[in-house]
Amino acid sequence: MALTGRAALLAALGSLPVGLLEPSWTGLLAVNGALGLACAVDYALAAPVRTLKLARSGDTSVRLGESADVHLTVTNPSSRGLRARVRDAWPPSSWQPGSETAASRHSLTVPAGERRLLTTRLRPTRRGDRQADRVTVRSYGPLGLLTRQGSHTVPWTVRVLPPFTSRKHLPSRLARLRELDGRTSVLTRGAGTEFDSLRDYVPGDDTRSIDWRATARQNRVAVRTWRPERDRHILICLDTGRTSAGRVGDAPRLDSAMDAALLLTALAVRAGDRVDLLAHDRRPRAQVQARSAADTLPAFVNAMAGLEPELVETDPRTLVSTILRSAPRRSLVVLLTSLDAAPVEEGLLPLLPRLTQRHTVVLASVADPNIARMSASRGSLDAVYEAAAATQSRSQRRRTAEQLTRHGVHVVDATPETLAPTLADTYLTLKATGRL
Repeated sequence: MALTGRAALLAALGSLPVGLLEPSWTGLLAVNGALGLACAVDYALAAPVRTLKLARSGDTSVRLGESADVHLTVTNPSSRGLRARVRDAWPPSSWQPGSETAASRHSLTVPAGERRLLTTRLRPTRRGDRQADRVTVRSYGPLGLLTRQGSHTVPWTVRVLPPFTSRKHLPSRLARLRELDGRTSVLTRGAGTEFDSLRDYVPGDDTRSIDWRATARQNRVAVRTWRPERDRHILICLDTGRTSAGRVGDAPRLDSAMDAALLLTALAVRAGDRVDLLAHDRRPRAQVQARSAADTLPAFVNAMAGLEPELVETDPRTLVSTILRSAPRRSLVVLLTSLDAAPVEEGLLPLLPRLTQRHTVVLASVADPNIARMSASRGSLDAVYEAAAATQSRSQRRRTAEQLTRHGVHVVDATPETLAPTLADTYLTLKATGRL
């Protein structure tokens, strides 16, 4: 039976004359020469790395928190078989902490003239574009003594999209939307509603909705049904300034605002309204306008993927001017921004009349749930100080919200878990009462 690898090397050394293996200069030179020859042969028999052909395929997008599979095809055009270790390098945020080594390193054997497929599973921890780095291949000879190593650049980009965790609230809000839309027995009438159809009167109906002409024609009491007007314009504005970088729980405020914006967008599109997006701090960072109903939500998700908080103060004058240019007709303007006293009272509040005289304005803000916990703290001096600070913070936010309400702004102040459904409920209420 033929011997391979280190066993062959040991057999070769064992076949040397005994005198050459004795501790003498002659023996050492002979052993070193044998080792050198074995290493040279091993290196020569290792498959070359530079001639390898590498190509990628697989997922190009993934939602945050989910996995993406990127495939790497390795073709060995040489006449020698490839036995190698491969490192498929990606940015650190492409993996869960501690899993990079296992996910990015592969053992590979490719016979001469053949190809093999490797799969690298990514699980990104941040939104945005993740671009592949170099692919490093270490080719081993049959003895495993020396290796050939080289790197290849194989471009590939995986876009990490917002997770849209509030999607679970969509069915219940769509059910309420169907009620408002006249498809069930719960019907409303308001300044922003339009005539839908006639039906028979049932006890409990508003007598003001009775159509007396239709009643006279068909000899039974008929009432008019109403539905909210369609084709309203909604502009969602994401504040990407300094305050959006603050972390509430495990995510920045901007991520919670995005999640709320996506739920509102999905609901409004199903209601027949047109929705645009503006991300702004000192200048516009992203803008989506005039998309079809089918393309609106995918366009929003794609535009939000690369957004990151900017560590600058938001310029309220530029923001308001951009909103007025983007919404020349009466619209529902939803501002997802901070409710902190200083940026609102000194920046946004003096400019609100320019918005409210033309548009219906909703300001939605992410509240920190730890504030409620801290305000109930007792039992030690530190806990009392925490409770006092939390109570002061809640009082300031409440006072700021009251000032905004007096200017005609509808305020939504909710924790990250409840912001999206609360904002959706506010939209449905405005739609039901005809204030869009």
